[in-house]
Amino acid sequence: MSKRVLMAMSGGIDSSVSALLLLEQGYELVGATFRTFDYIKESCLAKEKGCCSVESIMEAKHFAESLGVEHHILDFRQLFRDHVIANFVQEYKLGRTPNPCVLCNSHIKWGVLLKAADELGCDYIATGHYARIAQHRGHYYLQTAADEHKDQTYFLWMLTEENLKRTIFPLGDLTKPEVRKIAADHHFEKLAKKSESQEICFIPNNDYRSFLAEQGCETSPGNFVDMEGHVLGQHPGCFNFTIGQRKGMGMAFGSPKYVTKINTETREVTVGDRDDLFCNNVYATDVRLRDEEWLRESPGLMARIRYKSPATEAKLILEDDFADTGRIHLHFHKPVWGVTPGQSVVLYKDGLLVGGGLIK
Repeated sequence: MSKRVLMAMSGGIDSSVSALLLLEQGYELVGATFRTFDYIKESCLAKEKGCCSVESIMEAKHFAESLGVEHHILDFRQLFRDHVIANFVQEYKLGRTPNPCVLCNSHIKWGVLLKAADELGCDYIATGHYARIAQHRGHYYLQTAADEHKDQTYFLWMLTEENLKRTIFPLGDLTKPEVRKIAADHHFEKLAKKSESQEICFIPNNDYRSFLAEQGCETSPGNFVDMEGHVLGQHPGCFNFTIGQRKGMGMAFGSPKYVTKINTETREVTVGDRDDLFCNNVYATDVRLRDEEWLRESPGLMARIRYKSPATEAKLILEDDFADTGRIHLHFHKPVWGVTPGQSVVLYKDGLLVGGGLIK
């Protein structure tokens, strides 16, 4: 008897090709597309974009129909607002830079989607993420994708071992060009040429400042200060900035300056030179570690402080009260640039994702 899989279908090329591959492998497929957010349009004729827009939802539905696959539209709008958007807004209010995809994956795509899979009688769920699953020392791990340029394990670090036991990643061993070729070979030429969105899905115009203002972030002016605390000028509000930002400051400093610190209590935004953003030590909270004993007993730990940053060798320092606090200290052998509170630090060992946390 074939296994029944709930395939998360966004209307994009990755999830669509994943569906094609699963059907060819003999799985019984059920398609599911999320509705997470209603965009505010500039006009009634404006075209919605983004992976969860009405347009993409209908594209996913039509694609599923073309394959003869049962399809469901799942309305997660309130849950998405309560968990993902509320956190996004709150983090910016606190001067941090959140990564909403991490929360969405754990709370939405692997939270309620697994419940939907149970209700629909599905054994597994599948997504179009570039990631793999491996077993080591009796545990399930995320493994980096074959295409290192597309690897998306960074966004999946909150997934539990139980999540992984019921997950299939059809694209884990493929490169993006290979995925496009599969779409073309199946005569889905339009899909093969479809561009990718690099935006946050609920901010399709990529203007997060306007979005935050619409969500109630107050614009409270404050001061730009230098590394010694001298006032350089005024800024319109802390949530307009993120660590490492160089452009869009709203004032000229005489030489290129980067945001190095944001203090929402004093409303000060500190700017400095590029070299001021290098550091060797990172502290993280809400940490989840897989097989703590293995991490303690052997070297070779690598860590990434953002999605596009390379993994860098680091020493993991666990305090005696780690079990109670969930805090860790990472000492990088070489300085890393632009450590940003609110972003994730993700830990790897031998190509396996072994933990992660939120940068403090």
